[in-house]
Amino acid sequence: ATVGFLRQAEIKHGRVAMAAFVGYCVQSNFVFPWANTLAGDAFPGTDLSPEQQWDALPPAARWQIIGVVGLLELWDECGGGDPESVHYMKGGKPGRYPSFQLFRDEVHFILDLYDPFGKNKRMSQEKKDRRLLMEINNGRLAMLGIFGFLSADKIEGSVPGLTGIAIPYDGEVMAPFFADGSFFSTVSASASEAASDIISSASEVAIDAISSTSEVASVVASSL
Repeated sequence: ATVGFLRQAEIKHGRVAMAAFVGYCVQSNFVFPWANTLAGDAFPGTDLSPEQQWDALPPAARWQIIGVVGLLELWDECGGGDPESVHYMKGGKPGRYPSFQLFRDEVHFILDLYDPFGKNKRMSQEKKDRRLLMEINNGRLAMLGIFGFLSADKIEGSVPGLTGIAIPYDGEVMAPFFADGSFFSTVSASASEAASDIISSASEVAIDAISSTSEVASVVASSL
């Protein structure tokens, strides 16, 4: 179960990182020509970094994106409603995303995320395994790449190869609603403060313990 969980996590995070890396490159150089909102507002421009573009989106748009991702995650964990689907922590295949067949039958038409046109059905298992390994390696590289971009924007000069290209960002990349001062940013700040308090308390306890030990040692030494 543990191995299945770890492999699933690596494959999933690799896929997210590959999408994020490509998305970062696209957002840095291209603006969608259609309206961003029902009011006709345009998408944020390329003069902003992708992180700043995210902050500039209306809160409702950000919630929609996170909501859709959450539904995709739920569909994956539920095996797409297929009673014969085996969870990856119970012997199922890590990285396998279920079909949307049940959704197509009960709601409306939608293409599957994997092999939407059925071109890989006759692919040999050996070739599938080789491609999965390629995907895992590309995902690992993409994780390094996207965090390189984020680091370069957040900490100036941290990635020498991106110096002069990165656009400084003073927000919080791990708090998706930081710009609104909402729940996620509050939790992030509270967690940081709590961690600092714990570290300070632990340091004080350690110093007191060291002082007490030193005093005991001095008393013992003088008595000898």
